[in-house]
Amino acid sequence: MHHHSDYLQKHMREVKKLPEEVIGFINQAYEKFQTHDFGVEGKRQVADWSARQVYIALGNMMTAAALLGIDSCPIEGFEMAKTVEVLQEHFGIDPERYQPAVMVAFGYRAGEPPFAKTRRPMDQVVSWF
Repeated sequence: MHHHSDYLQKHMREVKKLPEEVIGFINQAYEKFQTHDFGVEGKRQVADWSARQVYIALGNMMTAAALLGIDSCPIEGFEMAKTVEVLQEHFGIDPERYQPAVMVAFGYRAGEPPFAKTRRPMDQVVSWF
């Protein structure tokens, strides 16, 4: 997701079908954002920033699923090396270009949980100013 990457250029031209002047504007704005505004420069910083962007989509997917009555569970605790191996072997994902950040499971519960759900009181979680 680095500015001016081949992926972004192809996406803007072939998927979004944007005019060249719009692509130029987006490239400049994106470069300014990454290098000046947010300070995203190195490969690790780009990966970290990209992973945070994934959580925006993840939250929307989980909310939409809940509205449809589908349960979901985000998963960060997975074995990265084995996951990358499976993605590469079975789906042809290039691990030099793409890496997993989070997983999510969707489905329907087999039954009600065996224990009551507990939450902290609202005043321990939220502060109003």
